[in-house]
Amino acid sequence: MFPSDTTTDVRDQRVAVLPVGSTEQHGPHLPLATDSVIAWTIASEIAAKYPVRLLPPIQFSCSQEHAGWPGTVSISARTLVSVITDIADSLRHNGVTGLVLVNGHGGNYVLSNIVQEGEGLALFPGRDDWAFAREKAGIETSAYSDMHAGELETSILLHAHPDLIRPGYETADHLAEDRRHLLTLGLAPYTESGVIGRPSLASARKGELLLAGLAESFRHYLGLFDLGTA
Repeated sequence: MFPSDTTTDVRDQRVAVLPVGSTEQHGPHLPLATDSVIAWTIASEIAAKYPVRLLPPIQFSCSQEHAGWPGTVSISARTLVSVITDIADSLRHNGVTGLVLVNGHGGNYVLSNIVQEGEGLALFPGRDDWAFAREKAGIETSAYSDMHAGELETSILLHAHPDLIRPGYETADHLAEDRRHLLTLGLAPYTESGVIGRPSLASARKGELLLAGLAESFRHYLGLFDLGTA
């Protein structure tokens, strides 16, 4: 998960995409790096289609709600803010005036505040972008129910990285519709396996269409940086 560009290749690129993932449990069938892999995969799709600079992913973020499972590693929100702010400042020093955070982990709430307070920043995919991609792909589980290691995430990995999926996703479905105290209690009271969603409905075709839908949506973001493609 590293770009192969040289300094010459990126000389004229004024917008960068930064994948922000996590290292956290994703049940018994998806790897700890799932969110990082998905963020990287989305960002790579974008970089293949648009004139943007692809950055290496941030692989640790705010996963405190998954602390009940081995393998989860978190950093604080304030640390994530500092890291991204430093990256944005460094890029700006080298002529990159736009930075898009490609978020692969729903628990990274602080990214919205970073963009809100910053300059030349955007956050992708947004809620509407996911809704468009989900509809395009025919995802059957609602966005709320398909929270973690479910139909959407499993579909993307089935398409882009099938070698990373372990057996058993076909029988791993678990729904927890009442999660009102998730931030206080973490995920453990709502699932024994770590899964909340219906991975049994996943398919490689859905994953392909999800990525295509997200790449299509991204063209609107380039317009934010005056590249004339909105």
